Amino acid sequence: MVFPRLSYSAFAGDLSLLWARGEGCGPSPHQCGASVGGSHVPRQYSIFPPRYSMVLPVFAEAETAAGRELCQVSRLPCQKEALDPLPPSPPLWTSIQAWGCLKGAVLLDTCEGSAREALQSLSQRLRVQEQEMELVKAALAEALRLLRLQVPPSSLQGSGTPAPPGNSSLAAPPGLPPTCTPSLVSRGTQTETEVELKSSPGPPGLSNGPPAPQGASEEPSGTQSEGGGSSSSGAGSPGPPGILRPLQPPQRADTPRRNSSSSSPSERPRQKLSRKAISSANLLVRSGSTESRGGKDPLSSPGGPGSRRSNYNLEGISVKMFLRGRPITMYIPSGIRSLEELPSGPPPETLSLDWVYGYRGRDSRSNLFVLRSGEVVYFIACVVVLYRPGGGPGGPGGGGQRHYRGHTDCVRCLAVHPDGVRVASGQTAGVDKDGKPLQPVVHIWDSETLLKLQEIGLGAFERGVGALAFSAADQGAFLCVVDDSNEHMLSVWDCSRGMKLAEIKSTNDSVLAVGFNPRDSSCIVTSGKSHVHFWNWSGGVGVPGNGTLTRKQGVFGKYKKPKFIPCFVFLPDGDILTGDSEGNILTWGRSPSDSKTPGRGGAKETYGIVAQAHAHEGSIFALCLRRDGTVLSGGGRDRRLVQWGPGLVALQEAEIPEHFGAVRAIAEGLGSELLVGTTKNALLRGDLAQGFSPVIQGHTDELWGLCTHPSQNRFLTCGHDRQLCLWDGESHALAWSIDLKETGLCADFHPSGTVVAVGLNTGRWLVLDTETREIVSDVIDGNEQLSVVRYSPDGLYLAIGSHDNVIYIYSVSSDGAKSSRFGRCMGHSSFITHLDWSKDGNFIMSNSGDYEILYWDVAGGCKQLKNRYESRDREWATYTCVLGFHVYGVWPDGSDGTDINSLCRSHNERVVAVADDFCKVHLFQYPCARAKAPSRMYGGHGSHVTSVRFTHDDSHLVSLGGKDASIFQWRVLGVGGAGPAPATPSRTPSLSPASSLDV
Repeated sequence: MVFPRLSYSAFAGDLSLLWARGEGCGPSPHQCGASVGGSHVPRQYSIFPPRYSMVLPVFAEAETAAGRELCQVSRLPCQKEALDPLPPSPPLWTSIQAWGCLKGAVLLDTCEGSAREALQSLSQRLRVQEQEMELVKAALAEALRLLRLQVPPSSLQGSGTPAPPGNSSLAAPPGLPPTCTPSLVSRGTQTETEVELKSSPGPPGLSNGPPAPQGASEEPSGTQSEGGGSSSSGAGSPGPPGILRPLQPPQRADTPRRNSSSSSPSERPRQKLSRKAISSANLLVRSGSTESRGGKDPLSSPGGPGSRRSNYNLEGISVKMFLRGRPITMYIPSGIRSLEELPSGPPPETLSLDWVYGYRGRDSRSNLFVLRSGEVVYFIACVVVLYRPGGGPGGPGGGGQRHYRGHTDCVRCLAVHPDGVRVASGQTAGVDKDGKPLQPVVHIWDSETLLKLQEIGLGAFERGVGALAFSAADQGAFLCVVDDSNEHMLSVWDCSRGMKLAEIKSTNDSVLAVGFNPRDSSCIVTSGKSHVHFWNWSGGVGVPGNGTLTRKQGVFGKYKKPKFIPCFVFLPDGDILTGDSEGNILTWGRSPSDSKTPGRGGAKETYGIVAQAHAHEGSIFALCLRRDGTVLSGGGRDRRLVQWGPGLVALQEAEIPEHFGAVRAIAEGLGSELLVGTTKNALLRGDLAQGFSPVIQGHTDELWGLCTHPSQNRFLTCGHDRQLCLWDGESHALAWSIDLKETGLCADFHPSGTVVAVGLNTGRWLVLDTETREIVSDVIDGNEQLSVVRYSPDGLYLAIGSHDNVIYIYSVSSDGAKSSRFGRCMGHSSFITHLDWSKDGNFIMSNSGDYEILYWDVAGGCKQLKNRYESRDREWATYTCVLGFHVYGVWPDGSDGTDINSLCRSHNERVVAVADDFCKVHLFQYPCARAKAPSRMYGGHGSHVTSVRFTHDDSHLVSLGGKDASIFQWRVLGVGGAGPAPATPSRTPSLSPASSLDV
């Protein structure tokens, strides 16, 4: 049998492919082998069927028999002519000593069927092994880093390594041990000039190998972002000029050369891995020495192991932080000689909650009351608002607000004490920053002092507090609470002592309302899904848990049983009126027990319907007993407000405008004034004769878009409710709103303030005239949502960041009405999240979803600046990017990269505000370039805070809540703010006014 001869093929400098085809194999093992350079290679194992064979990757070293040894060729007949001799002097190998670590692979020709499948499987296994090796190297690097940090400084100053002679530039700078020398460290995907600590002679296996050549580029051939991700192809640019590039350590005598034959081939891979591991370990060293950090322990000082680790080189070139294990390198401006010079404490400025826009009427009840002082009390997010209307009935707003901020999660219900001063508010259960559940609770507080008087039910309720009511017959001594558990537990509490007197499972159906009979505190009524329950409470006064509750179920009899009974009210004669989902008002009274239903409710008499009146089309959401004895009812579908006299005779009615939504709650104000809460989160004021006008308005769905006017105290918001709203921060009123027909996610004013650009979730963006509200431009860029729009400081350009990873640049006319495509900034490997313009309007800094920081030369043709070092001293007109040297200290420990949603620097460049995912607004000093930087923290939002922006004069800060659809306007106090800084508030909510809490 004759076997074809093998031939060699060189590709890209490697011995890559050896093609052969064989027809069989000899019967004995010694006949299945290969002859390489005169050396016989025996067959050890088979991989493919007899017709096809494969040679594994080849690693050859010069002038050694083992170096010429090929990995086993499976089932290849042992013939002298099996392999051609190697070319004597291949041109591609002349630059390498002899063969010099050639890599290759031998494949048989015409691999078919299982042979090709096995080859693919082998390649996949190789990739998996390479990934596992990278993980092993990373773990080893971390271990070596910790070992190096624990080595005392004296161990780094051995006498075996003298200082480099004849080169004063290599002398150790202040703050580093004398034996430390700078070198260039290769970072795998990112090569940068860094500093590593080199100790006196150690094990050869831990050597970093030979130094990098002079003039090594800062960036790899693929354009590299500060986040470490390769974004586009192209040649790298040189690194920082003249600082570290010429510095090279002398060749260590005890460091073995890579191609040296002094060690065996089996030891070389181990040495190579050790060199890579120690090089990787140097990447995680935070600083050149402990002395440069003031002698602080690197493991306990700010920025130690965690989500943010920083390492600085000799001249303070860069700092590094980690998010989800990904390194993000940021260059230090030349004006900062040491990070220790930067401010380290919280800012002198503070925030005070000035106004809350919105009202939670979309999904809550029992949320609108009038206090004895005339203030209207309602809630939104975690804040209970006390609003004093201004002007006459039906007139414009202009009143003031106070806020109770003692709650830690969203408020769900309210009840006002019979004295008209004390208020009870119940909150839902939430989760804290670490995901641990928070317990629902009821607060009883004084509306005049905003001090918490009693905390009731901590640990007793599940999920949240759904409804609550004070007793009236005994001056409000008791409080009834229904929680949101599956059994909707009904409990009675002693208000003064915070003690539970009785508790019972009410029903598995939803409970929407609860109340005490105003003439008899032993009678409690609940209503909800398909039920009205009359409870009798007896005994247990003053004895915890000894009271009993018995239920009497309302009998519908011949009347249709409605699906929901959302509201009820007690009449002066003892009867009860209920409003249901069928639009009927039912009158309930006590009646003798029906003989067909003996013992119902465990009593001789039961409650039944004595009268019915069809009042509304659709559900009735609210009933209110007026001081003159008449009753008001509010409809859902028909949006009518009807006044009823004795015998349910309609006396007067009014209709709420459609854009305000249906009636959710009704409260009687001073005189004939009425206050109406609607399902579209508006609070209306007026009367039945003159109509109603809004005094409080808000969004109805999640908010994301926010921008402030460049010269007025106005701001614009948009969100998932498709409404674009312009707010007046002086009068605290809505200036105008329009329907976008699509979800608005971002917006920005033109520097002139005459037009505003709005980005939508479909890739479409609009430009509107702020006076006429007309759309002057309507453009579509791609089909992905737009996350940021930003005008340049001079108004000549408009940048639009999209989720298709592209920043679209438009040139804009002087009035901002016309625009034309100027170019596209392409290079990000993920969606755009934030961007800012430089003060000269020529450059852009941008962040992306995979934590990249890129810089762009817009005026030069939308080109990416590959040398990021040159942008370290560039001044930015705004700073909203969440990643950057000036703001990296705002990131908390253990952050996953999504904990900060928005960031904004004040116009005076003194403070930076941060919106996080934990319902908090933070205030930091600017620049904030120290790890674990302290901040002033403010609560109030009940959902993730999606955006923050300062007004044009930095007098106020505006923050948006996500799911809670709230807008908070904060007054900036202190240095550079609108007033003097208040005294440091107490951290105990019950001992200080809740309006001044910074928790």
